[in-house]
Amino acid sequence: MGKYILKRILFFIPTLVIISLLAFVISINAPGDPLDRMVSANNSGGEASLQSLNTTKEKERWRKKLGLDLPVFYISISNRATPDTLYKVYDDTKREGLNRLIKQYGNWEEISSYHRSIYPLLQAHQHIIIDSVTAAMYGKNVLADTLNESKFTVISLFSAYDDNVIQTKFRQLERMYAAYPVFDELKTLLEETKLHYAAINKNASAYKNYIPTIHFYAYNQYHRWIFGDGNWLTGKGSKDCRGLIRGDFGYSYETKLPVSSVIADRMRWSLLFTLISIILAYMISLPIGIKAAAHKNSLFDRTSSVVLFILYSMPAFWVATLLLMTFANTNVLPWFPASGIQPATGIPEDASIFQTIGIRLPYLILPTICYTYAQLAFLSRITRVSTLEIISQDYIRTAHAKGLSERAVIYKHAFRNALLPIITIFSNIFPLALSGSVILETIFTIPGMGQQIFQAILAKDYPVIIDVFTLTGVLTLIGYLFADILYAVADPRISYASK
Repeated sequence: MGKYILKRILFFIPTLVIISLLAFVISINAPGDPLDRMVSANNSGGEASLQSLNTTKEKERWRKKLGLDLPVFYISISNRATPDTLYKVYDDTKREGLNRLIKQYGNWEEISSYHRSIYPLLQAHQHIIIDSVTAAMYGKNVLADTLNESKFTVISLFSAYDDNVIQTKFRQLERMYAAYPVFDELKTLLEETKLHYAAINKNASAYKNYIPTIHFYAYNQYHRWIFGDGNWLTGKGSKDCRGLIRGDFGYSYETKLPVSSVIADRMRWSLLFTLISIILAYMISLPIGIKAAAHKNSLFDRTSSVVLFILYSMPAFWVATLLLMTFANTNVLPWFPASGIQPATGIPEDASIFQTIGIRLPYLILPTICYTYAQLAFLSRITRVSTLEIISQDYIRTAHAKGLSERAVIYKHAFRNALLPIITIFSNIFPLALSGSVILETIFTIPGMGQQIFQAILAKDYPVIIDVFTLTGVLTLIGYLFADILYAVADPRISYASK
């Protein structure tokens, strides 16, 4: 058994690698810019230029914190014209403009020089001073509007790649600068930019786009996501990310808090209700199913079948609403609280663990009933069908012929073999503990994983969604391993020892 468990764990490694790769691919291809999601740009005070500057600095900070300034993977297959540092251009429009120019002309050195020449031209707009004489001569508002128009036209050069569009923008800027002498500095810088652009056309080498090139990156976004930004083995020296293997799932786009803390706080409630409901469902359903199978077509079998069918067919939201209207209604039976997991005033700080359980217990009863009844009905029917199949076997008839009591035949010989389908269902407890129930958690106001996942989907909080997907895959593997072990315990005929 030990060798089998070790072998299964080793087989888990490539599966986990595939899961992590799928999660990573989904995360980097998720729509929207994570920096725009994390950086709040709705500053209410201050000038627009100051807001833009603060937003840019904040984006740069989060870009480094999230590792978005790194190459995506260990290997990148591109062409000779495309540099291996293009990933450092975080602005999508600028990067797209560079890519288009590379595809057209193929000479990265000239394209890079041209793009770098635009920055001095853009920054020079901040140094333009309109004195009173110039303002009186041309009109202060006219000059200000022209300066703003020039600035936005220069910014648009970063994303422009069509030659006709670029030449049109150059002519627009020339006309603006020629009309007002105060813009002479911009005129000089524009001429330099035009010279760099002319060099792109003159030294075009589009053939480089057809020469494949492979780039290797030892440190990249995937490596950082898995192992962190410190020592990959020990994690020593980590600053912003300790890695997936150490339980660091990154930052939530919505709250900017570590995803691990968000999930841990919510998962404990989903796990609590899942465990309690599973334990209660198995404790009640197994005896009912076995007794119904042992006394087939009896009054108990027919009655339990009808009751369990009715329970299984009732929707959870309807049962939850009915329970609240009946047992949490001040006008009917105000036995239980209507919502939440504790009083609005919270748990007293000096309360012992038993006092805490006593305070919270009334809040847990109605949700636990809703979590349990459907599972109880389903498991009872599965147990009955499985037991009926087993008691029709020859070795059960032989046990009866030997004079064994009905109880010994059922519980000693039939019960263990009838457990195999039930164990298969039990293996799903691990991923279920993570997913929670959106409907029940909403009705009873339970801060569980169901609500968290639903909120993350609405808010497009992809790190939370991706990490729930990853953890679900890991817990599913653990559930399968646990089921395999229970198979061998329940049925001695099942052996994993190598022959």
